[in-house]
Amino acid sequence: MTDTVTLWRPVGPKELDLIQQSGMRAFPPRLPEQPIFYPVTSEDYAVKIARDWNVRESGSGFVTRFAVQRAFLANYRVEEAGGRAHQEYWIPADELPAFNAAIVDVIEVVHRFPE
Repeated sequence: MTDTVTLWRPVGPKELDLIQQSGMRAFPPRLPEQPIFYPVTSEDYAVKIARDWNVRESGSGFVTRFAVQRAFLANYRVEEAGGRAHQEYWIPADELPAFNAAIVDVIEVVHRFPE
């Protein structure tokens, strides 16, 4: 068993810009209407959100991939958001700084939409 868990996060262009401003090391604070930060457990699920939701909402979508310390994630359970293929962690917005501190290495962009 490794000490990290690979997660994905679909983002739009504004969120990606803020991630880039962090040196690709942290996700930005949530907006008041976003009480939960939800990284997802599968690349396919992240692609679906980025391609089908982010592109429609903002003209482009991106899938990020990153590793998080397994010990940190042990404090949270995987939630199903509409089925087994749609699994994600629900991190309260006020715990996002601790989540960011648990990211190992950098956040990578692995898909861009439209392609």
